[in-house]
Amino acid sequence: MAIEDNPRSRLEYGQELKRRREAAGLTQEELSQRVVMSRTHIAHIEAGRRRPDVEDARRLDRELGGDGFFVRFLPTLDGKQVAEHFAEALEFEGQAIEIREYAPKLVPGILQTPAYAREVLSSGASPKTAEERDELLATRLGRARILDNFRSPKVWTLLDEAVLRRKIGGAEVMCEQLRHIASLGESLRIRVHVLPFSVGYHALLEGFVSLMWFEDLPPTAYAEGLKSGRILELPSVVRECQVAYDHALGDALSHRKSLALIRSVAEDYEHERTDRLA
Repeated sequence: MAIEDNPRSRLEYGQELKRRREAAGLTQEELSQRVVMSRTHIAHIEAGRRRPDVEDARRLDRELGGDGFFVRFLPTLDGKQVAEHFAEALEFEGQAIEIREYAPKLVPGILQTPAYAREVLSSGASPKTAEERDELLATRLGRARILDNFRSPKVWTLLDEAVLRRKIGGAEVMCEQLRHIASLGESLRIRVHVLPFSVGYHALLEGFVSLMWFEDLPPTAYAEGLKSGRILELPSVVRECQVAYDHALGDALSHRKSLALIRSVAEDYEHERTDRLA
């Protein structure tokens, strides 16, 4: 049974969890220990702010005798097609009031143009049908709608210079993509910084990270590697990620100089495209 994931379905799901937990005579802390989940995570589910993954739901069923309730009525992501490891991060992204991302290799998803995103989603070791690719593309482009509101979320983007230089889809695609980022930066919708190759090793070189702040939730971090990713919620770990981000930001070019570099590289791609057509 597919239950659409929306604020109401999540709230009703959370209320049922709270009812069954209290009927079992368990506190949130006691339940968290039995189902191997953090107390904070359970509190967020009960408040309708988050949804468990399938394995969490199965453990809740086993512990609370739900006869499969928590799996059967688990709200789904309303048809949004994303990598399994990114599903939870997608939910957080939509709730965040501030996002700070570091991208070591590719343009972050919320900043990707349709042509760039299509090229990324069409590549990879696992072949996709045109339908699968289009579903993924629709979700990725839909994520960019969080930028429609000029004030929230605040977005800081830290790009390794490799993101600018790696030619995804050819010169024309890259030129359009970099000009899109520059336009967002020039309009002050995002703040963008580039970590040039000349910096060498820096605090975030090992992989992608997204830091997120919320109105009424503690901050979280999302770290991603090859075919893997996870939400980090332990305050000490999130703080370590924030400190690493701040250190790397200190090595980056200023917003103004970063925009100048992005525009310059975009011009290089434009010249390459023109020369090829001549």
